[in-house]
Amino acid sequence: MQGTIINSVAVIAGSLIGVAIGKALSANFKKTLTNALGLATIVIGLQMALKFGNLLPVVAALLLGAITGELLKLEEGINLLGNKLKLTVKSRLPTFVEGFVTASILYLMGAMSILGAIEEGTGNPPTILYIKSMLDFCASIALASTLGIGVAFAAISVFLFQGVVTIAAGYLTFLNIPEVIEAISATGGVLILAIGITLLEIARIRIASLLPSIVYIVIWVTWLS
Repeated sequence: MQGTIINSVAVIAGSLIGVAIGKALSANFKKTLTNALGLATIVIGLQMALKFGNLLPVVAALLLGAITGELLKLEEGINLLGNKLKLTVKSRLPTFVEGFVTASILYLMGAMSILGAIEEGTGNPPTILYIKSMLDFCASIALASTLGIGVAFAAISVFLFQGVVTIAAGYLTFLNIPEVIEAISATGGVLILAIGITLLEIARIRIASLLPSIVYIVIWVTWLS
């Protein structure tokens, strides 16, 4: 799991640098930077979502995912986890939970996260995860400068998720199907788009409640299509 470990360390290192930089920035500067991040995130999300040829299963997966997520109260669960982390580190930062949730979803919803973990899990050099580590390092600097130290704790999410996929890569054969990766990336793109909308304060989207949509899109592409 060398690639995943390096990726996790990159998130922490970038976040620490971002927190240090953020202390020197004015409120207006942070606001402008957050807006820039929001716009960039929207563009990335749209690009990911529109690469998939058939958006019907993505829409269906999002609707089913939203229903499932609300029934399971995933948003409340993720926020509870974030608040427990906040209490553990004795942080008083109001954006701690937002930083943790935002960074976790942003770093895990892209195809690179899954493809990189599969690459390493099947015995190949983790080249994709090395590239992802550099990208996440830069993103962590920008996010942590505005959202604070909560971004660093997304390293836990990265380590657990990519670690599980790496270990299970030999058994989760459906993840080797290109159409599945494309569908996951497209659905994840919509979730990343939701992050951008939230960062711009256009609407407060309960993103965690939409996470089951990833499971539904895999079921659709693997068994129903």
